[in-house]
Amino acid sequence: MIERYTLPEMGRVWSDQHKYELWCRVETLVLEAHAAAGRVPADVVEPVRNAPPPTPERVAEIEQTTQHDVIAFLTAWADNTEPRSAAAYVHHGMTSSDLLDTALAVQLTDATDVLLAKADRLVAALRDHGLAHRDTIKVGRTHGVHAEPDVWGHRVADLAFAAARSRDRLREARARVGVVAISGAVGTYSLIDPSVEGHVAEALGLRAAEASTQVVIRDSVSEWVSALAIIATVCEAIALEVRHGQRTEVRELSEAFGAGQKGSSAMPHKKNPIRSERIAGLARVVRAAIVPVMEGIPLWHERDISHSSTERVFLPDAAITTDYLLDLTAGLVENLVVDVDRMRANLESTGGLIYTSSVLLELVEGGLSREDAYALVQSAAMQTWQSGTPFRETLRSKADASDVTLDEARLDEICRPEQYVANLGPLFDRLAALT
Repeated sequence: MIERYTLPEMGRVWSDQHKYELWCRVETLVLEAHAAAGRVPADVVEPVRNAPPPTPERVAEIEQTTQHDVIAFLTAWADNTEPRSAAAYVHHGMTSSDLLDTALAVQLTDATDVLLAKADRLVAALRDHGLAHRDTIKVGRTHGVHAEPDVWGHRVADLAFAAARSRDRLREARARVGVVAISGAVGTYSLIDPSVEGHVAEALGLRAAEASTQVVIRDSVSEWVSALAIIATVCEAIALEVRHGQRTEVRELSEAFGAGQKGSSAMPHKKNPIRSERIAGLARVVRAAIVPVMEGIPLWHERDISHSSTERVFLPDAAITTDYLLDLTAGLVENLVVDVDRMRANLESTGGLIYTSSVLLELVEGGLSREDAYALVQSAAMQTWQSGTPFRETLRSKADASDVTLDEARLDEICRPEQYVANLGPLFDRLAALT
């Protein structure tokens, strides 16, 4: 991922230098287990443990000749080992994927921990914002058209629970990708005892694979990427709400606009939802990782490496982009500008059409058939749409023409936005309990 969208902590997780540090750690743990079992000399452990990780530049230089990244790493690390002869026992009984998949599991779980902290921040931001606006009356929209009265906090609550579920899915996926596999060339433990795998798993705080061939099958990695894609898409749902709300014709929501910020190189009046649009664009990048990573599940026999190049690109990019999206989206919510007066004005802009559902039921409860009541209310509503005459006036006119008596006091009572949201209390109780 380009530096523009890479935050330092997540960038460190996926850096080449950190990768080689993890490789050193895994190899050292394996060596310790061998030494404890008496399979290799005990005095080789300390020199290997003290050898500094090779630099990415040195590994790349050697790989130009070997055309094999793990061998290049082992050679470069051996060059840093004193005495170098101790390095002869590194990678003992292992195959490349033992190292690669185990270190990858650490990267995936470390990346997940960074993401979970950001997801917690987003959930909290949505929860607090929703509770702050539990009484902020707005019009609810279906198909983009005014429907019934609602409160802004209700919409935010829906997004908060979606963000929390997405976070929880990622937490579950973390447990499944945190898998150590150190089982040898085709996964049969032919040259390495299964206890070594158990030792490494315990030391890393992970679990040993239930089964592996030369590689860990990629269903869990695919699940992890899918969990990231869902989180990214929930971020996009939040951003889309802001983008719609910031349209000039709506003007109910807006991103924070800082001193000195510019909206357009040509039009000085512009205040554009640039953060929300960036979120929408980057969510596509994360979703794009699902199919290529999933196609790494079917491999030839015990393994091939068709998944390797794909994962080198998509796993870091998906994690780094999701990290950036969570940070950006949390900031968007924390600084969101809500125009309460504009929400109320928009709600009233259709002259009372938002009350047709209550009026329909009132007429039915007063004795009209649903068909007749619907026809009367719809006829009045269509006249309001066409003429701009307030709905109560067109309703009265249509009722008189149909010899239907209206209870004006009752209509006054039901044509209030507050009565539409009176039953949302338990929802906000659930929102307040969300962690």
